[in-house]
Order: sequence, then C-alpha cells, then structure tokens
Amino acid sequence: MKYQLFAALLLAATLCGCSHAQKPVDMTEKKASGKDKYETGTVSEQALSSYVRLPGQLKPFNEVNLFAKINSFVKQMNVDRGSVVRKGQLLAVLEAPEMMSQAQAANARYLQAQEAANASREKYRRLKEAAKEEGAVSPLDLDNALSKMKADEAVVLSEQSNAASILDIQSYLNIRAPFDGMIVQRNVSAGALVGPGKSSDQPMLVLQDTRKLRLEVMIPEAYVDKVDLKQKVSFVFNALPGQENKAFISRSANALGNQRSEAVEIDVHNNDQRLKPGMYGEVKIPLILGAKALTVPNNAIVRSTERQYVITIKEGKAVFADIKEGIVGDEYTEVFGNLKARERILLHASDEIREGQLIN
Repeated sequence: MKYQLFAALLLAATLCGCSHAQKPVDMTEKKASGKDKYETGTVSEQALSSYVRLPGQLKPFNEVNLFAKINSFVKQMNVDRGSVVRKGQLLAVLEAPEMMSQAQAANARYLQAQEAANASREKYRRLKEAAKEEGAVSPLDLDNALSKMKADEAVVLSEQSNAASILDIQSYLNIRAPFDGMIVQRNVSAGALVGPGKSSDQPMLVLQDTRKLRLEVMIPEAYVDKVDLKQKVSFVFNALPGQENKAFISRSANALGNQRSEAVEIDVHNNDQRLKPGMYGEVKIPLILGAKALTVPNNAIVRSTERQYVITIKEGKAVFADIKEGIVGDEYTEVFGNLKARERILLHASDEIREGQLIN
C-alpha cells in the first residue's frame, strides 16, 4: 500500500512539470535589442619626431655627354669605358676631308685680299705724292683711291676672320675632356660617322666626375619649411649597410617640382671610389624642433584604393574628413586635412561605417 502511494505521487509530479515547461531563450533577439558602442578619441596637436626618413639617390657631381661639333668620321679613339682622364686630355680624333679644302680656300682668299689691299694702298700713296703738284691729280681721283684702299682693307679683315673661323672649326676635330673624371660610356669606334647630336641622341662618350657625388633627396611639400639646415643629415646606403655618414645639406632647388617636392643635394666625397652613381640610400632629414602638427592614432585612419580619411563625430553622426599622411610613428600619424585640434574622431574605424551614421 505504501509503494502504491509513492508511485502515484511521483506520477503526479511528472505530469505537473510537463504542463509548466519553459520556452527556449532567443539569443538573437537579445543581441538585437542591445546598442552598438564605439570608442572615440581626439585630434591632438603635438611635436613630432625631430627627423624624417626619405630615400636618396647618388648622382655624379659633374656629367657630360660628348658629341661631335661637325659631321665627321672617327679617326682614333684614345679612351674606353672605365678610363680615368684629366682635364684637356685628348679623347678622340676626328677627320673631315672637306674641312681641309675649305681651310685652303679661306687662306687663298685671305692672301688675295692682302695683295689687293697692298696695291690699293700703294696707288693711293703715289696719287697723294703726285697731288702735291697743283693740277697733276684731280681731287676726285684722289678720293676714289682712298675709298678703294679702305674697302680693300676691310675685305682683308673679313677674309682673315673667315680663315680663323675655319681653323677654329678644325680644332673641333679633337675631342678633349672638359674636366677630370671617368669615361662611363663609349658608343662609337674608329670609322664611325658622327655629328652634332640632340639630347635624345646617343653620345660618343659619357664622362662623369665621381670623386665627389651628389646625394639627391626629394623633400615633400609638407616638410619643406621644417627642415633644419643647421644640423647634419645622416644617411646609409643600401649597398653598404651599417656605415652611417653625416653631412650638411649643400644646396636646394628652392622650388617645387612636378611631384610637389623640393630637391636638395648633399655633397658626398668618394675618393676611394666605393660609391657609385645610381646607388640608393636612406636619409634622415633633421626637422626644426618644436614644430607642431596635427596627429591622430594610427587605428583611426581608414585607407582604401580611392581615399584616406578619418571619421569625425559631429552632432552624434559620422562625418568623413579626407586627409594626407605625414610622419608615421609607432602610435600616432601626422595628418593634413580639414581637421582641428581636440576634434572628436572614431577609433578602430573601418569602411563599414557609413557617412551620416549615428555614433553612440
């Protein structure tokens, strides 16, 4: 009897539990009812690093493309690629057969003019002596003789200049080095026809002065007014890692180029010829200390293929502000754009956020 009563009570408890079963909890409904929270920060104005890293390229201190002055043939080449030459050294000898005949013709005309001038001078002298006797020579004949003498003397001067110019042109057949340096290109051999060239034509020889090189660095427009010319720049070449060099900026273009940057040059001595024109290096340009700039945290910048921007918060809504990046630090990046100091911006921003979206 006791066991029957216990079984009845257990059955009643089971039926009661089934009649009051709980419904399953909908987790997605709870998530949807919550509100998104965004982390915000501010645009700060602070002094950045005292230098900026920029690439630089070595160029020869002096470089010239040597062309022939006149149409001629190469008679003799005295140098080759890699030859070290001195200023005034004879590099090549050209020949132009027609120049010899032109020089002979010019000398012949000069001698002929001299003889004609001598004859006119002697005739005028005799007429002038004869004119001392009254009525022996008419004044008109004496004036004509004087004019003829002066005209012949002028012809002598003209032919003399012409002959000298032919000799000067003949001197162009000897190609000499305009400065000390090294031949880095030789594009012709004996027997080749050469002539005056344009900048797009291939030169006979290319001469470079590599004892001193120019390290050219392009300074972006944003840093032009911040470069500290009183401090030395330091630079390391990719081909010689670990060897840091220091020098002052030697000269600057004082104008912006097509890429909105200013070219500056640093003279680099190369007596041991270890450095070669065309080498690249990393240059640390010192900036004026205390220069203030607008910075934002690195994670606040949104980058896409079309633009770079940060998301500012105005009246609780997202507003895009296009920027250009400057100096990039470990935590902060210098920015240029329509921003103000202490303006609220969105951190950990992404392109999933739309302009005008509410920001809580």
